[in-house]
Amino acid sequence: MNTFISGGCKNGKSYYAQRLAQDTAERESRPLYYIATMIPRDEEDRARIRRHLAEREGWGFETIEQGTNITGILDRQEAGEDIDMGGVFLLDSVTAIMENEMFPRKPKGGAGEEIRTDLRAPERVKGEMLHFAGAIREAGGAVVFVSDGIYGDGGEYSSSTEEYRKALAGVDIALAEDCERVVEISYGTAELWKGRASEQPQNREPAISKLRRSGTPERENR
Repeated sequence: MNTFISGGCKNGKSYYAQRLAQDTAERESRPLYYIATMIPRDEEDRARIRRHLAEREGWGFETIEQGTNITGILDRQEAGEDIDMGGVFLLDSVTAIMENEMFPRKPKGGAGEEIRTDLRAPERVKGEMLHFAGAIREAGGAVVFVSDGIYGDGGEYSSSTEEYRKALAGVDIALAEDCERVVEISYGTAELWKGRASEQPQNREPAISKLRRSGTPERENR
C-alpha cells in the first residue's frame, strides 16, 4: 500500500512518515529504506544532511541517495544493487525532487553556479513518480511519499516560482489519486482523507495530537 502525505512546512510530516514507514516494515517484516533527495550545495546543506542522518539513527533505515530521476532506483536494482523492491520506501520529499529537476545547476566558469529552468520537468517527474509507485506496488512493497503543500496561499511570486508551485501541485494531485492512502498534516493533526484509520502508525509518542477521518467526498477528490 502506497501513502501520500502532505501539509505545511515544519509541522511534523517527516516524523509522522518515518513512524508510518517503520511500523509498516516491522509489522510486515520488510526492509526499510529512506530515499534521500537533497543535493547538497554548500556546507550548510551538508550539515543539514548530517543532522538528518543523526536523527534517523536507530530507526532501521537504509539510506538511498536519489536526488533526481526516482526511477533510477529501479535501474540500480536491475543492475545488481542490493535493493529489495518488496521493501518499504520513504521518499522525503517530492518537493525536493521537483526543485532539483526543474532548476538544475551547473558550475560556470570561475566561481558560482548557473541555474536553468526546465519546463519539461513537471510532466517527466510526474511520470517517474507514478512509474516508481506502480513498480513497488507490483513487487509487493510500499512507498510513503512526503510533499509540501506550498501552493495553497494567495501570495504573489515570480513567474519561475509560480511554475514550480503549479508543477508540484500537479504531481501531488496525481500521487493522491494513485496512492491507496492520503494523509494531511496540519498544526500537529493528521487528517486521513483516503484509506483506513487502522493502518496509521502506532501512537508511541505524542508527535501527532489527533487523527481525524474526513467524510467530505469533495475534498477527497481534490
